[in-house]
Amino acid sequence: MMNLQTQYLGFELKHPIIAGASPLPDDLDKVRALEDGGIAAITMYSLFEEQITQNIVGSEAHIGNYENSFSEAASYFPEVDLLERGVDVYLDQVQKVKAAVDVPVIGSLNGTREGEWVNYASLIESAGADALELNLYFLPTEMEESAAELEDRCIRIVQAVDARIQVPLAVKISPFFTALPHFAKRLAAAGADSLVCFNRFYQPDIDVDELDIRPMIDLSHSQELRLRLRWLAFLSGRIDTQLVVSGGVHNGIDVAKALMAGADAVQIVSSLLINGPEQVKSMLDELCKWMEKKGYNSIDELRGCMNYLRCPDPEALERANYMRVLKSWRV
Repeated sequence: MMNLQTQYLGFELKHPIIAGASPLPDDLDKVRALEDGGIAAITMYSLFEEQITQNIVGSEAHIGNYENSFSEAASYFPEVDLLERGVDVYLDQVQKVKAAVDVPVIGSLNGTREGEWVNYASLIESAGADALELNLYFLPTEMEESAAELEDRCIRIVQAVDARIQVPLAVKISPFFTALPHFAKRLAAAGADSLVCFNRFYQPDIDVDELDIRPMIDLSHSQELRLRLRWLAFLSGRIDTQLVVSGGVHNGIDVAKALMAGADAVQIVSSLLINGPEQVKSMLDELCKWMEKKGYNSIDELRGCMNYLRCPDPEALERANYMRVLKSWRV
């Protein structure tokens, strides 16, 4: 019998595949279907800083803070109906999801600026969330804010959220930091029990006919996994926190690659949206067949076997591979 058990955020999971933040937990029937399909844990969709701010001061005052911003910025705020759903609706859904399933339920909080919104982390915990994922999703646009200042702001947010909860804290980040390993180490020291690598920047398009910004949402594909594998391999075993892959995991071989790079668990969303909850079993079957073929008996034997700690000089290896790739192309 193949042992797929893994530990994540203090939970003993039957396998490493968990549902990432998505619209799926908005429907209790879909939540139950995820559990019936074999998912090991479920991450809620996010409660946004903007929703909380509106809850505190009202939408008119909140939007007024941005009246001098360029017009296209409005496209980046959540739709009004999303904001109107409010904090109470979100907390109520956390309670309902927690009551509907036996697997761990991870709340999700999304914000970028310091403020009162961090206090709501404790409300998500009180609603029944077994852990909290803090999504630091932002696009740096301030000309006067340096990389160091931006990172310091993120660290203060993580510390503030961690101080308000007793449950484990995962922090979801982007790969676009000047010195990602150093920043990851700081996040771990600030209270991150896990780093989720990575969030995906939704890149708007330009509608040349309507002369407007057109929001675009593209599902992930397996090629996106490569960026995550590279950084997990660098971070694995070098920082005191768990690591999770988010983005680009679509099949059992993708799961195997993530584990080999050092992931403690993997999040899937696009694959669930495309194939449904039954995709979990398909991925696990493929993973088990591959592990059996290669002689692995457990996840622990597999995890981190391809990380950069296994290499005496990771920087030299990366440069060598870079040069080899550049010379490998043939017209």
